[in-house]
Amino acid sequence: MATRYALVGTGSRAQMYLAAIVGPHATDAELVAWADPNPGRLEWSGHVFSDAGAAVPRAFGVDELARVVRAERIDRVIVTSPDFTHAGYIVSALDAGADVIVEKPLTTTEEGVRQIAEAVARTGRTGASSPVTVTFNYRYSPRNSALKRVIASGQIGEVTSVHFEWVLDTAHGADYFRRWHREKQHSGGLLIHKSSHHFDLVNWWLADTPARVFASGGLRFYGAAAAARRGIGPRPDRGSTDSPLRDAFSLDLRADPTLRGLYLEQEHHDGYRRDRDVFDPGITIEDNLSLVVDYAGGASMAYSLNAHSPWEGYTVAVNGTAGRAELSVVERGAVLLDAEGRTVLDPSATPDSVLTEQARPVAERLVVQRHFEPAREVEIPRGTGGHGGGDAQLLADVFRGTEQDELGRAASWLDGVRSVVVGLAGNRSLSTGQAVAVADLEVGPALAGPGTTR
Repeated sequence: MATRYALVGTGSRAQMYLAAIVGPHATDAELVAWADPNPGRLEWSGHVFSDAGAAVPRAFGVDELARVVRAERIDRVIVTSPDFTHAGYIVSALDAGADVIVEKPLTTTEEGVRQIAEAVARTGRTGASSPVTVTFNYRYSPRNSALKRVIASGQIGEVTSVHFEWVLDTAHGADYFRRWHREKQHSGGLLIHKSSHHFDLVNWWLADTPARVFASGGLRFYGAAAAARRGIGPRPDRGSTDSPLRDAFSLDLRADPTLRGLYLEQEHHDGYRRDRDVFDPGITIEDNLSLVVDYAGGASMAYSLNAHSPWEGYTVAVNGTAGRAELSVVERGAVLLDAEGRTVLDPSATPDSVLTEQARPVAERLVVQRHFEPAREVEIPRGTGGHGGGDAQLLADVFRGTEQDELGRAASWLDGVRSVVVGLAGNRSLSTGQAVAVADLEVGPALAGPGTTR
């Protein structure tokens, strides 16, 4: 019998789950009911089901989740709503008796962590199987799994330090500054929304827990002040306009059927603009960030994030007592422009979805070198699809259940906490200028219990 699901939030991130439910996982999952504060997005997303000949889920109000879980005998709730709403929906679902699948990040605040931890304890859901799964799809990418195997095998000995640099290009990175993510009260900033992916990878690679964070950074490229410093003059306040001032940083929702249907055509319901100018005033998140993170096991990490790079990808070097492992990944080699000077890529998509192969010289290389030995390259299985080939395997685990996995790629709610506390401590460090001990965060007992990171 198919597992009964409800879903909250039918924006762009939800579309991956909807396509899976009517496609490869149609016999595994039944989406019984769904909710979104914007009725137009619900109606537009209904075509996923009608086009597949499936019944469109029943709509409910976003404040009715607990009632619907009980009335419809919902087994699991998928949460793909804006980050700042995650904790409330997770708690409602748990209290009503359902498990939860939630997009990263788990939550954006210390209070949110406490609320989730209390709900897990209150509902007696503290056994071996986590009641909340955080969908960290980068764990499933073959290249990241390969590095996990190298570290876990002991080839480089005990890890002493990690250097991790992630660069977002001017298509993907800019997009965080057009939408609600630009407001720290809604996303927690990139340290929470985006970097939780990266912090989870390091926690998982090292099988360790972050203990102390020092952060530095600022809004140095996007935003009105940075634009003024560089002499950038007046601009249209949105990209979906015929203004001659539009340029490569403008996103025209009219050019993409999905973005047009989900957002532009639904603005009259709630006034939300998905295409705001990246050089607007009022942006409260950072675009350049650097962290030093100390781990409970003794290792440390130097981490940096840049959101306006000409190419996209990451490099990670792991130093150990017996050698060193280096992973280099180019997810997109360039952001190219058309004859009118506008971006030819879809800025809303993952770096794997591009419109020109010329801009996608994807490259990945994992090199291991032990002391007193020559370097050797480790073969990485070729992945296909989003997030370096991680999405398809993650969806299989979500909808069919996790089989025996020596790498422990399925992420529990405690793994979600361990990733988000780095960003929470980092944001506090940014505001105080001081290093912040994770133990000093007001997250309650969430980090005291056993977890699944291994």
